[in-house]
Amino acid sequence: MDEPPSKIQLIGVVGPCGSGKSTLVEGLEKHGYECRHIAQEHSYVPDMWQLITQPGILIYLNASFAVSTARAKLDWRKKDHSEQLRRLSHARSHANLIIDTDNLTPEDVLQRVLDFLARTGKP
Repeated sequence: MDEPPSKIQLIGVVGPCGSGKSTLVEGLEKHGYECRHIAQEHSYVPDMWQLITQPGILIYLNASFAVSTARAKLDWRKKDHSEQLRRLSHARSHANLIIDTDNLTPEDVLQRVLDFLARTGKP
């Protein structure tokens, strides 16, 4: 039996360092979804996420400077985080779902995405 259409569409995940992208992708893949962690935060090309990956669904995970720095054990300045947010602004404006992960566990984030996918019939 073929995979149901709801799990065929590619899901792209973007966000600043430390927002939980890799963890979310891993969780979604365990549920049978095809996902890509898109490193848009490192690109100077605003629509790289579209050009390279072309996801059917785009999920944006947000994390504050303090949380990103603590989670990823980064030694960077506020302006570095702000630059990542600037580089992500195009993707954020096109995201199907935006989640602020600061006060959420990885399981909470995954469940919010799964609920969104079920509620909207996406992918």
